[in-house]
Amino acid sequence: MMQIRPVSDLRNKFPEIERMIKGGEPVYLTKNGYGAMVVMSLEKYAVLTDDLELKLDEADHAAAVSDERHAHEAVFSRLKEDLNG
Repeated sequence: MMQIRPVSDLRNKFPEIERMIKGGEPVYLTKNGYGAMVVMSLEKYAVLTDDLELKLDEADHAAAVSDERHAHEAVFSRLKEDLNG
């Protein structure tokens, strides 16, 4: 079940929020009734970002060993084509 709490709970009820995120689910924090941020465990964050970090490392390595560069217009145009079929 989605957990939505006011951002003040992060300060006032930190141990409770910490227990919630250790269960694996993120906690959505609101400020003045609007979404402000999401709090999640480091483990969950790592699951979400590890693949991206690996791909960025591969791209950095490829850039370091090659002089080939692409204009951002060409890259984004190709991405849009791939996404739109």
